[in-house]
Amino acid sequence: MSFDGRPRAVIGATTDAVRPCLWRVLLSGIAFLLFSLSTGSFANTLTGLVVGIADGDTLTLLDAAHVQHKIRLAGIDAPEKKQAFGNRSKQGLSSMVFGRQVSVAWNKVDRYGRIIGKVIIGNEDACLAQVRAGLAWHYKTYENEQSYVDRERYARAELEARASKRGLWAEQTPLPPWEYRRERRRAH
Repeated sequence: MSFDGRPRAVIGATTDAVRPCLWRVLLSGIAFLLFSLSTGSFANTLTGLVVGIADGDTLTLLDAAHVQHKIRLAGIDAPEKKQAFGNRSKQGLSSMVFGRQVSVAWNKVDRYGRIIGKVIIGNEDACLAQVRAGLAWHYKTYENEQSYVDRERYARAELEARASKRGLWAEQTPLPPWEYRRERRRAH
């Protein structure tokens, strides 16, 4: 007998029955935490149809109210159009999202008026897919604006693309777009 007068076998049976429920609650909490970390500090969500692709990291989205929004993909920097792999990067993004419904999780607008956001198509992160395919760099200058989980995923994807010589990493020394832009500003 236990201190409350119930047989010990009943206490053990109750604990054993509760244990799987506690695991489910714990695992659900962990899953929610990981989802929260992966979406980072994005406070806003925009959904709509992709109606334009400017380059490998910029698209135009048409929302339900028929308002167009310029979206700059967060966490990445793709080659400029006149750079090696610039057109290929644009084609990669286009084949993935053009004419399709996407969601954009965002919390920032850049100095050009573009929404900076994580573009999700179905369950896939289009920004991460560009890096994984070797069609964009993980933009480390702004990695502090990404969640820890995204920062790690994007960095790992870039390392894997480099090691596999996918996309722009097939070149011996690909020129990062931020350096390309800096050189063009100096030339003018």
